[in-house]
Amino acid sequence: MRPRERRETGEQDLFRSRLDQIIDMKHPLVTLGRTMDWRFLEGRFGEVYTDDPGHPPLPTRLMAGLAILKHTYDLSDEVLCERWVENPYYQYFCGEEFFQHHLVFDRSSLTRWRTRMGEERLQALIQESLSVATKTKAIKPSELSRVIVDTTVQPKNVTFPTDAKLLNRAREKLVRLAQRHGVDLRQSYARVGKFALIQHQRYAHAKQFKRANRMLKKLRTYLGRVIRDIARKINGDGGFEVAFAKLLLLARRVHEQKQHQRGPKVYSLHAPEVECIGKGKAHRPYEFGVKVSVATTLKHCKGGQFVTHVKALPGNPYDGHTLATVIPDMEALVGNTIARIFADKGYRGHNAPPDHKPRVFLSGQKRGVTPKIKRELRRRSAVEPVIGHLKAEHRMGRNYLWFRRGDAANAILAAAGYNFRRLIRWLTLLLRQILSALFPSLLINPG
Repeated sequence: MRPRERRETGEQDLFRSRLDQIIDMKHPLVTLGRTMDWRFLEGRFGEVYTDDPGHPPLPTRLMAGLAILKHTYDLSDEVLCERWVENPYYQYFCGEEFFQHHLVFDRSSLTRWRTRMGEERLQALIQESLSVATKTKAIKPSELSRVIVDTTVQPKNVTFPTDAKLLNRAREKLVRLAQRHGVDLRQSYARVGKFALIQHQRYAHAKQFKRANRMLKKLRTYLGRVIRDIARKINGDGGFEVAFAKLLLLARRVHEQKQHQRGPKVYSLHAPEVECIGKGKAHRPYEFGVKVSVATTLKHCKGGQFVTHVKALPGNPYDGHTLATVIPDMEALVGNTIARIFADKGYRGHNAPPDHKPRVFLSGQKRGVTPKIKRELRRRSAVEPVIGHLKAEHRMGRNYLWFRRGDAANAILAAAGYNFRRLIRWLTLLLRQILSALFPSLLINPG
């Protein structure tokens, strides 16, 4: 069934207060809510629903507004629910007419909505943020044709992986699953396994690596015994084999993988999609998560530097081999032909589409660089602070969403939150300029 979308009715209620009577209608969040084209989002997100009978889902404006507020103000789902009840501006932005004293949705609704929308439809939030920026003249349409492209790592919410911790954790999860299903094991190794892990960490800290490796061998032995014991006990039982299949596969991979082996490895049991990505940074040689491509405007527009495209890139591809998919997606999202693309030296040997190859300029490039392009190349590093803001203020610094679809959704929502944060600041500046023009006597004379 399709959601029952909210419309402004103007009705009155003696026992409830209308939000437009108790809030400042010039507040930037109110102005932003009135400027956004909610019908466009309703049409884009409504594609996943059908006309079949059933309980109607929550309104699109409510769910899309919650997603925007969450990543604009860096809030968890729990804190967002608390703030929504307390803040009338949040409620007005989400389409409420009357002040609500209780939640009109469940916290788990946010998770289900993100999963249902998927990566492709969530891109509409970035598209709408750029549309609002154009309407409010925070950005000119011509400024979307010159972009900076770079990649970064979106870390996953996992502990730093070591072989010892992974081996012990795999054994613990197998023992717990066996106890839950009533499978009687010969031995759980709970006490000696914990002791071996502690000893390994102490020996490694003291740089006594021969002793540490001895404890690591013990942990691998304990895990192998538990795996073989469970395999014997559940052999021939179809129900148990299905229940243990996924965890046994991961545990065997952890048991068999070596430190310097090539190819994919398991770095986390609860998030096996995590990849080890080395970016060559001295303070952080390796990060564990997924590679993300970020594109921003070249020019610092009136409203700031906006993000024009974000895409999660599982598989840790080479930076230069990402342009073949990034450029067409970016042009479809922006609705404009990309005239020039600026990237760092990591994109050498790129596979951009043939008609875009002459438009890609790299740092340090000499051939085909005019004085104007040379000046524009100096702006390439302007993407770095944008990535820093995405990580520090918009929840890209640690991804709490599960699976690869969570990686993609978190990156897109972080970019949308960043753009809407720029728009709120821009609308605040516009309001100040209007007030200063209407009431110049209110300005304080610095002399």
